[in-house]
Amino acid sequence: MTGKYLPRLLLIALVIGAMLAGGCARRQTLYYWGDYQPQVYEYLKGQGKSHAEQIIALEKVVEDAKSENKPLPPGFHAHLGMLQAAEGRLDLAQLEFQSEKSHFPESAVFMDMLLAKLNGEKK
Repeated sequence: MTGKYLPRLLLIALVIGAMLAGGCARRQTLYYWGDYQPQVYEYLKGQGKSHAEQIIALEKVVEDAKSENKPLPPGFHAHLGMLQAAEGRLDLAQLEFQSEKSHFPESAVFMDMLLAKLNGEKK
């Protein structure tokens, strides 16, 4: 008799499992990441897009974050600033480093060092 009900029990268990899995909410994150992490990975590997192309891609992430009304993750503005500096846009790099410093005060020492290097100061 047990063998007769086993397929029905298995089917019921699968249906309940599917219902439970389907009801799980997508995990919300504090920051808007977009494709920032793959961008950094490609940058660190030395493969992928040019600095100018990376800047364009990250600026799109900025726009997407604004539309989602979410803040950007730690290090985002610093990375964008380093790309801007590599392209010779020192004024934009300085703005990004200042932005990183204001959003994440714990980065102040490092950002101050990068800002000093941009200004040609030695520390």
